Amino acid sequence: MIPQDRHVPERVFLVRHGQTVWNLEHRLQGQLDSALTADGIAQATSMADRLAGLGIRTVCSSPLGRALRTAVIIAERLGADLVEVPELAEVHHGELAGMTWDEIDAAYPGIREERASNRYGWAFPGGESYAQARARARKALSSCGWASAGLPLLVSHEMIGRMLRAELRGLDAPGALALRHPHQVVFEIDHGIETMR
Repeated sequence: MIPQDRHVPERVFLVRHGQTVWNLEHRLQGQLDSALTADGIAQATSMADRLAGLGIRTVCSSPLGRALRTAVIIAERLGADLVEVPELAEVHHGELAGMTWDEIDAAYPGIREERASNRYGWAFPGGESYAQARARARKALSSCGWASAGLPLLVSHEMIGRMLRAELRGLDAPGALALRHPHQVVFEIDHGIETMR
């Protein structure tokens, strides 16, 4: 069911930050950070161009550097206000942040299988689960509704982005986990209906 919180915008745009150095290295970023690559900056610019003229007046961004850098590029192009929303930060990867899956497999034998058995409820050691992050996504949507003058754009991350889209579309846990959000894709969700731009 689509959230009934009156402060959740009925129409929003969502994007993921541009490509980073750690994306190329296949490192889990979580709430650690890594710089945008040249391609990542180009992706942010491309998304800004596609969002121009759509009436976006507020850009709500994760405070993490890779998202914030993307958001600044877009907000400047659109002439929109930029608001940092802490709840838009990526799912917290705890002790696994900064590692590749090969490094994780060596340091935490069996953890990949443990995660696969309950992907939605499993929490990163010292971090959080998708289920915990979904509650944060709900709060982020309300915060953006309060902060936005008119139509908002949310700039976040792949994993928390799944939870944001699931909330806006009324998806269950399997539906949320099936979502993908590649770099440079712009999603528009209008009254629970999602389209790509």
